[in-house]
Amino acid sequence: MSKKQRHTYRFNPHTLRYEKVFVSLKERVRRISFNVLFGVVLGVVIVIVGLQFMDSPKERAMKRELAQYRRQTRLLGDRVDRAEKVLVDLEERDDVLYRTIFESEPVSADERHSGIGGVERYAEFDEMESGELLKSTTMKVDDITKRLYVESKSLDELYGMARKKSERMASMPAIMPVAKDRCKVVSGFGMRFHPILKYRRLHSGIDLTARQGTPVYATGDGVVRVAGRNPQGYGGYGVVAVVDHGFGFMTLYAHMASVKVRVGQHVKRGEQLGTVGSTGMSSGSHLHYEVIQNGKKVDPVYYFYNDLSPEEYEEVLELARQENQSMS
Repeated sequence: MSKKQRHTYRFNPHTLRYEKVFVSLKERVRRISFNVLFGVVLGVVIVIVGLQFMDSPKERAMKRELAQYRRQTRLLGDRVDRAEKVLVDLEERDDVLYRTIFESEPVSADERHSGIGGVERYAEFDEMESGELLKSTTMKVDDITKRLYVESKSLDELYGMARKKSERMASMPAIMPVAKDRCKVVSGFGMRFHPILKYRRLHSGIDLTARQGTPVYATGDGVVRVAGRNPQGYGGYGVVAVVDHGFGFMTLYAHMASVKVRVGQHVKRGEQLGTVGSTGMSSGSHLHYEVIQNGKKVDPVYYFYNDLSPEEYEEVLELARQENQSMS
């Protein structure tokens, strides 16, 4: 069957009849062109609106990735802040505690917080969307890195101080040269009347009376510098020993009956140096003991703290303060 052709009719009010409408080829082309153009414009508008308000799959993936980066950057910033708090605590311990123990000057704030590079170092972040966050985090990381380096050097220095502190504590004269239950303080440091010269003069040590032959001990680690009877420069001391403890400390043990060490010998705290006697300018069996710090003779009683309880120390201190006649 042939396909029935469709026609368009229009009502004519003058003739009161429906009349067939004939459309020219030009009109048809115009209509088709208009429809095509309208469709193209409508399509472009839809695409523009879609691109403006809807993301492509690639854009959605990139936005998710960017959001993840931002979250990770914030988390990194939080971790950096926590690390900085730990570092601040370590720096405070270094300055206030550790260096106080070792009697050392703290690390200066300028050394800890000296800058790294100039402002142009972080210029690359200025044009970024999250530039401020990245810039501040990077600056904190750089600052912490610098401070960690300074703190590492400081801890190395503290380690060296600790080793020296241990040596210093072992070398410092810190015990009585004669066992406390075998001696008694009879004369202390200061102006005293000399039993042989018969006038008052500075008594530069402390006299500990004890039986003849009672052991005399080194009060700290050191090296024997003098040992023997009436050595040059020590007239009147009789049998004498001098120990160099380092760190500015030396000790002298005089009027002994015998000496059991030799010059150059290394001795430990508590090692026997000799025995109590009454040699030289002495009025009885005793040990004359001196402490020399940085070339100056000081009161030895202040260095008996390892041996005595607080009560015993107070008693010895009281006896040493009495102005009486020395034994040498």
